[in-house]
Amino acid sequence: METHVIECPSPMGPFWMQARDGALVAAGWRRLTGAGPVPLLEEAASQVAAYFDGRLTRFDLPCRVEVGGIVPQVCALMQAIPFGQTRTYGDLARDLDKPAQAIGQACGRNPIPLIIPCHRVLGASGLGGFSAAGGVETKVALLRIEGAAGLLI
Repeated sequence: METHVIECPSPMGPFWMQARDGALVAAGWRRLTGAGPVPLLEEAASQVAAYFDGRLTRFDLPCRVEVGGIVPQVCALMQAIPFGQTRTYGDLARDLDKPAQAIGQACGRNPIPLIIPCHRVLGASGLGGFSAAGGVETKVALLRIEGAAGLLI
C-alpha cells in the first residue's frame, strides 16, 4: 500500500493530491507526503489545471474516502452537486436524516476537497465554513470560478 503524491499549482497556492491503491485518498492546500506521482496523479493534476483554466466542470477520478462516520455518505452527496450549483447543509441533512451540524462537521472532514466539492455546500443564511487553506475566501474563489458567486449575494 504505497502512497504517492503530486503537487500542482492553483490560484490559491500549491494543491497536493495523494493516491493509494488506484484511488485519490487525500488532497488539499497542505503538503502531503509519499512517493512520486503515478499516472493517476498525473491525470488528476491535468484535470485540476483544466478546472482552474475553465475547461473542466466535472472531475472524473477514482476517490476513496478513508474517514469513518457519515463522512463517506456526505462526500457522495457532495460529488452529486453539479458544477456551478450549491446545496445547503440542511439539504444534505434532510437527505441523510441527520442534523445539519453533523453535516457541517462531515464537510469539514472531507479528505479530498475540490475534487469532492465541499465548497458547493452553504449555510442556510450564509457561506458556512471551509476548512481548506484560506478558509471562506477560498470557498468564495472556487464558487466564482464555477460562476456560482451570484448565489452569495
